[in-house]
Amino acid sequence: MSQITAQHILVDHEYEITDLLKKIDDGKSFEELARDYSNCPSGKDGGSLGPFGKGMMVKPFEQAAFALNVGEVSGPVKTQFGFHLIKRTA
Repeated sequence: MSQITAQHILVDHEYEITDLLKKIDDGKSFEELARDYSNCPSGKDGGSLGPFGKGMMVKPFEQAAFALNVGEVSGPVKTQFGFHLIKRTA
C-alpha cells in the first residue's frame, strides 16, 4: 500500500494524550477533540491530514500511522513536534 489517510491530534505533553484517550472511551469524537485540543493547524479540520505516503511524515509518526488498522487509534507517539494521537481513516 503506498498511501493511507489519517487524522491526528498534536499536544505538548504525554499526559494530555492519556486524557484524550479517556475522552474517546467516553464517546467524544476524534474530530471534536482535534478541533478543541490540537496544536496543529489540521485541528480545525478535525485533525485530517489527508492521504500521505511513506517518506512524507517524520519517521516515528509514519511508522505508527502505517501500523494502525483502519479506524484504530494509536497510543502516544512522540516526535520533535510533541505528542500525537493518530487515527487511521483509510
